[in-house]
Amino acid sequence: MRTIAATRYVTPLREGGSLPALVEGCDQGLYVLKFRGAGQGPRALIAELVAGELARAVGLRVPEIVFMQLDPEMARTEPDPEIQDLIRASDGLNLALDYLPGSVTFDPLVLQPDADEASAIVWHDAFTTNIDRTPRNANLLVWHGRLWLIDHGAALFFHHDWHDHLARATSPFAHVKDHVLLPFASRLPEADARLAAMLNEDLIAHIVSLIPDAWLGGDVPFASVAEHRDAYRQYFCRRLQQPRAFAAEAVRAHAAWAAAHPKP
Repeated sequence: MRTIAATRYVTPLREGGSLPALVEGCDQGLYVLKFRGAGQGPRALIAELVAGELARAVGLRVPEIVFMQLDPEMARTEPDPEIQDLIRASDGLNLALDYLPGSVTFDPLVLQPDADEASAIVWHDAFTTNIDRTPRNANLLVWHGRLWLIDHGAALFFHHDWHDHLARATSPFAHVKDHVLLPFASRLPEADARLAAMLNEDLIAHIVSLIPDAWLGGDVPFASVAEHRDAYRQYFCRRLQQPRAFAAEAVRAHAAWAAAHPKP
């Protein structure tokens, strides 16, 4: 992954409580910056990174993710004290996604994804325990007529409590019933077989190896950063093992939705 420096704070994107911002990078590109000093701190950035790269690994569209160095001196030119504090609290390495100019928020009344794509996205979000892809907040953009996945900071909610995480890796994902694309996800068994085959232990190990050391450690029950990092690998490898309760739960949720909404 590339590492670039933020050179200019353009404007805040006041969506949710984390105050992401549109910034310019040293490569003159525009990026949506996720601050390490906001909200859930490094855990949100880890979720953004890991869930985003897992999505990319199974062929879903995610804007390029980059590491972004932030100089706290940038706060001196910002008039908003809240933004000043956020920039200063995020000194060092943060995360950013390529900005998609002209993209619009997904609206199922305007664009209906095909069953294969919808099923793949639902499967991915159940796999990564992403609770934030609902009709209220889809976190999907339409850009050049295609769906792009954004905002995975609420995924991986298991890492907010590491107690018994390997046992919880085999649990279903009840929140899948609220997924914005569940009505279109009629090919979940096929998605489960196809996407699970695309992920393996080496690929998962590579993705979690991208997590910067500075984002690991702290208030966790691990003896070292390496052990903390490996806990992510173990969780996802265990979650992929058969039987995959999260996939079965998604199939049940779609069947329940279809039964409640029979075709005329």
